[in-house]
Amino acid sequence: MLAFIFPGQGSQRPGMGAPWADHPSWEVVAEAADIAGRDVEHLLLRAGQDELTPTANAQLATFVLSSVVLDAIERVGLVPTLCAGHSLGEYTALAAAGALSFEDGVRLVAERGAAMHDASEERPGTMAAVMGADDDSVDAACRRAEGDVWVANYNAPGQVVIAGEPAAVERAGHLAKDLGARKVVRLPVSGAFHTVMMGPARDRLRKALAAAGFTDPEIPVVANVDARAHSEAASWSALLSAQLCSPVRWRQSLATLADLGATVAVEVGAGGVLTGLTRRVLPDVRAVSVATPADLDAVVDAASGSDSWHAYALAHQGERLSGSDRVVVSPAAGTFQPGPALDGLPGPGDLASAGAAAGAAAGASVPGNSIGVGDLVGVVGTTEIRTAFAGTVVGFLVHPGERVVGGQPVLWLRAFSEDR
Repeated sequence: MLAFIFPGQGSQRPGMGAPWADHPSWEVVAEAADIAGRDVEHLLLRAGQDELTPTANAQLATFVLSSVVLDAIERVGLVPTLCAGHSLGEYTALAAAGALSFEDGVRLVAERGAAMHDASEERPGTMAAVMGADDDSVDAACRRAEGDVWVANYNAPGQVVIAGEPAAVERAGHLAKDLGARKVVRLPVSGAFHTVMMGPARDRLRKALAAAGFTDPEIPVVANVDARAHSEAASWSALLSAQLCSPVRWRQSLATLADLGATVAVEVGAGGVLTGLTRRVLPDVRAVSVATPADLDAVVDAASGSDSWHAYALAHQGERLSGSDRVVVSPAAGTFQPGPALDGLPGPGDLASAGAAAGAAAGASVPGNSIGVGDLVGVVGTTEIRTAFAGTVVGFLVHPGERVVGGQPVLWLRAFSEDR
């Protein structure tokens, strides 16, 4: 099973978008800029560290780049069966799972970043990573510091982040060393994120969350707040609100992904911090990161042995696959809607089980709808999508209402043999 994991603030770095600037998925950047009213391309290509570090800039840039990378992975036909995101990355995870539209995601991330920035201005804080101490020792150090400092992230065994007022964080760091910590590293942030000091930002974010349109995710998304998988739209507004003032239970979230059957974890976006944490927490799970187009080969290779494998070596203008498998591709860019005859067939969130049903020897019988050459698959905008193959439909590779581009696979089928 394939899990997509998405990084949060702190993964950003100058020029992180440059490897993607000539990739077709870069069009996501212009779309985000229109929604946010910001020069997102500048943040991803030309902004220096000083400009990129402030919360409002870092969060928007990180979300958009992860969205670019996600779009690129989807173009090769890969879909996850589970998702999770670290802090800000939870918003990208929800978008990847179909619970949040890209437009709402951009708006929420922009508002979240601005709200957290203002809260930090109102009450400055800081964060520090404590290395080499267990969770209980770090928690005890915070309690003994006699100030406003708390555990903010449970990242991995021996890696815990604390946050609070600068003087209290410093005292807690010294106490943590007395209790066995190997090293304490101050993080380059100006806010005590995931603590009660973000209360003003939480009040502001609640209003934006109330205006967003959440839907049931197509696949489970593991939440930071409780490290549990959630599959209902009604849960997410409260979870995202609580996340601002609650510790990120990332180590526990990774354990949940493994418990749910994840065998491959793909970090989608800049950096590779989550990949390293996954390898420490889940040594039996294969962890890879996709930060540049060159990394796509690695994720294809990693996923090729999983039930969630839907990336194939496409040829013949992206429609013919090896064996008897075929995909039908979109002839244009726009919003996809399935044809009436195929509405209700399995979508990306159901393809793991569909893939197992279809994954027998070539030519095996596959339950589902039959389709003939020239039949209507759906529409992109006003452009019809018709299949060049006859076969049995396994399922859709995109969600209804999802934005697609020309050449993107939208339908997976198993073709009838020529002598049928």
